[in-house]
Amino acid sequence: MEEEYDDEAWVGRNSQLEEEADGPEEPLDNPQEVLDECVSKFATSDYIMEPGIFTQLKRYFQAGGTPELVINQLSANYTAVAQMANLLAEWLILAGVRVTDVQAMVENHLKDMILKTFDPKKADKIFTEEGETPGWLTEMIEHHTWRSLIYRLAEEYPDCLMLNFTIKLISDAGFQSEITSISTAAQQIEVFSRVLKTAIAKFLSHQEDWQSAIEECAKMVCHGQHTYVYSQVLIQVLSQESKGGFIMKRLSQEITNNHNVTPITMALNGSSRHPQACEALTSMLSRNTLNPADITVLFRNYSSPEPPPIDLIRNPQFLDLLVDSLFKVGVKINQEHKSKYIYLLGYAASVVETPTKKGQSKGGHRTTNKDELKPTIHAIEKVHAICNVSRGSSELLGDISTLYNCIRFPVVGVGVIRWVENTVTEPSYFKLCTESCPLHLALLDEVAVVHASLHDQILRLLIRLFESKQDELEILVQLEMRKMLLDRMVNLLARGCVVPVVKYISQCCSRGDTDISLIRYFVTEVLEMVTHPYSSEFVQLFLPMVENEEITGSMRGEGDNDPVSEFIVHCKAHYMTL
Repeated sequence: MEEEYDDEAWVGRNSQLEEEADGPEEPLDNPQEVLDECVSKFATSDYIMEPGIFTQLKRYFQAGGTPELVINQLSANYTAVAQMANLLAEWLILAGVRVTDVQAMVENHLKDMILKTFDPKKADKIFTEEGETPGWLTEMIEHHTWRSLIYRLAEEYPDCLMLNFTIKLISDAGFQSEITSISTAAQQIEVFSRVLKTAIAKFLSHQEDWQSAIEECAKMVCHGQHTYVYSQVLIQVLSQESKGGFIMKRLSQEITNNHNVTPITMALNGSSRHPQACEALTSMLSRNTLNPADITVLFRNYSSPEPPPIDLIRNPQFLDLLVDSLFKVGVKINQEHKSKYIYLLGYAASVVETPTKKGQSKGGHRTTNKDELKPTIHAIEKVHAICNVSRGSSELLGDISTLYNCIRFPVVGVGVIRWVENTVTEPSYFKLCTESCPLHLALLDEVAVVHASLHDQILRLLIRLFESKQDELEILVQLEMRKMLLDRMVNLLARGCVVPVVKYISQCCSRGDTDISLIRYFVTEVLEMVTHPYSSEFVQLFLPMVENEEITGSMRGEGDNDPVSEFIVHCKAHYMTL
């Protein structure tokens, strides 16, 4: 079969070769070896499509090669794989396949081939030979398909210079929110900084789903020692800002690490100026347990006329240990030291410190407001006396007034949740329970009323109970128990915890592992209490359950006057649903 050659194309190629040949010629040690090597490459399939074709042609001609041999070799071995792929794609489109589907087929197959055959050494070599950022690479990162390929390759080949540089290009182009692989982002400080900034911004803007946003931040920050120290120092600096500083401090505290990072935490909070308190606190945090000797040291420091900064004992790990020791059933504390435990918890929960104008910088003078300290301590003492002894619901009736009065203190609300969790998660609790709504769980309703910030903790406990196996109970008793827990969730929803509650029930519905009668019960209860206007997020989560015939079919009437039909009609008319 005769081959036809495009003279203009070859003229263009020759002119490019001449331009490249203008540079300094490389010395040739053995021209014959160069010729043999070049001819061997020209004999490979579709070599004319290779990025290094012009470099090899230049070497070949400098070594004395003849144009006829090049033309014969390249044309004879030109199989036109790329052109055949294009032709096949055109045929598919003509046959009626959508253009986007054909493009996805080609791209996905090409991605799989690249993943199988990618050689980081060859990639680095091609990259260095260009001498600058290749134009094709700049075009690639404009498309999500190829950016996702780069992310996967960078994860697999973290030492590839070409991929690391490309990740930086992607970040510079504004696509850092797509870089979900922490090991990829952590390779370069500029990229990691941008990705961390995006994660923090997501945490600040997603108040409804802050828990998952914090988990995403924590995963990034705790990737390695260098990322942890860098991120915590950065967040610590931001926490000193007058606007939003407390939110950043909360983020820093919520980021937990499986390793012992106490020395880093203590160094960042300025505790070195208070060595006694620092040593006592570090000792307990590193062992994750409280002891009377160190508690006494902290009590002596914080009851002195000039106590250390309150931030020192507002350590989440330390506060958790104090709450457990005072509100878990059966925990024994030496009577001589109990008041010191209560004082430190009350101090950390209620005292307000404000830096004076002269002491705005870290370590400056502070004014301390202790107006709420005594009533907080008294409330902790009263509830501790109730919670420290195992009691049934009937025995708690005499203390219900005291509990309701003390729950208004946030730290007592936290303690009551911990106490209730410790009590109701006992395997035999619901087996021995005779009330339709146990008093322990009714207390959670009151906590939800007065402390919106504790809604998330209450919901996590209710979910844990809802999903717990109660095999010792009869099926009907299990259903009634779960309906009672759904009532507690509906109460949470009524108090403002809307999206998290509805999202969880929506997930139960999607998984298909929850009795449909329970989903129907929840939908019925919610429809009876809600009214428009609704948030778009609520509609997107709740409407699919309401439209589900299996759930609400028996709840619908003949017209549109029933709550189900009214809700559906209103949402269809006023909201754009996905």
